[in-house]
Amino acid sequence: MTDTTGSAPLIDGAALLDEVEAFHRRFNVFPTEHAYVAVALWDAHAHLMDALDGTARIAFLSPEPGSGKSRALEIIETLTPRAATTVNASANALFRFVSAEESTPTLLFDEIDTVFGPKAGGNEEVRGFLNSGYRRGAKSLRCVGDGSDQKAGFFPSFCAVAMAGLGSLPDTILTRSVIIRMRKKAPNEKCEPYRRRIHEKQGHALRDRLAKWATTVQDEIAQAWPEMPEGVTDRPADVWEPLLAVADAAGGHWPERARAACVALIKAASEGDQASLGVKLLTDLRDRVFCGVDRMPTAAILEVLLQLDDAPWDDLSEDGQSTKPLTARALSKLLSQYVRPDNSPIKPRGIRVGSTTPKGYYAEDLSDAWARYCPPPPGESATSATSTTPQVNGGESVAESPSETRHMFAETDTRTLRSVG
Repeated sequence: MTDTTGSAPLIDGAALLDEVEAFHRRFNVFPTEHAYVAVALWDAHAHLMDALDGTARIAFLSPEPGSGKSRALEIIETLTPRAATTVNASANALFRFVSAEESTPTLLFDEIDTVFGPKAGGNEEVRGFLNSGYRRGAKSLRCVGDGSDQKAGFFPSFCAVAMAGLGSLPDTILTRSVIIRMRKKAPNEKCEPYRRRIHEKQGHALRDRLAKWATTVQDEIAQAWPEMPEGVTDRPADVWEPLLAVADAAGGHWPERARAACVALIKAASEGDQASLGVKLLTDLRDRVFCGVDRMPTAAILEVLLQLDDAPWDDLSEDGQSTKPLTARALSKLLSQYVRPDNSPIKPRGIRVGSTTPKGYYAEDLSDAWARYCPPPPGESATSATSTTPQVNGGESVAESPSETRHMFAETDTRTLRSVG
């Protein structure tokens, strides 16, 4: 392919990305076709960091070892510029590594579950590095020097980061990442064994061609505002913007394939996300407890929640080791993180039940949090409660049989909800 003057050959970006994708297919078995598209675009975007305002993290996660995560990083290492693989690096080392490079490096973080896993203690500084470094200009203030001769200095953290690990990652990192959920190869899934002595050179040849192509589209990428698929906004749009810009610059079938991958992988990530405990509680209250009624005593809420077999409320971790059922105090603490429509914290209020006024919650207080944080309600109407849910509506009992009134209220020792006129 030549330019319009015929003076020099041009690089066919679409064909080059096809080759990058094919190179991955030789050694990696990804869970979907969309994953191959995303990874090839990610490899290319790492060569364009100087033209981009943001970068997408990419995370290869799996529930079990032997799912091809580390191999995926190995192949990426051969295809990306100034690639460096690390395991369990400290935040200070990461900041210094990025600042020491003459140009933006590509950081490959293997076994990242050892950094953020249950026994890792959080590693808030590493999380801060990964969270901040997806935007150009991100810097962190650190002390540098020897002994008592310490001075403050700013260290950059903007760089492309690929991660691989077991389990999951903190939500703040997942929301900045393209997530590839890896799995063990099925008996009928085959790939070529990777031999570094042979295949690394082949990957490096592709890497060098990617670097050369990147120089030809750098100005175009720097000015690009790629059109997002319908419904892709906010953080997911930030993540996919650099990848779609690469696809548009490559042309051919890549813009269409990139947007299909964008929609599919965002949807898969949202369906696979474990909602925070607070959002899970709000959703269960809306869809499985209140079910359309306007108020519920705390004891009745707890009884229903503790009966849900597929929910965590009967076995909550208290200190990382011991567990106990959800209590009225814990319920109040979780809900107080959210606010009512008037922007005041959600708190229990008195509910008239018989001749007493136990504490409970009103749907009107929860409505704003439901609308903001919960996923859309189930397709079926949830305007009536199940037979196991005691309902207090307008101060009147809606129980129709003794079996529907077996809910103990700790505040009142009352077994039925009855009208008080």
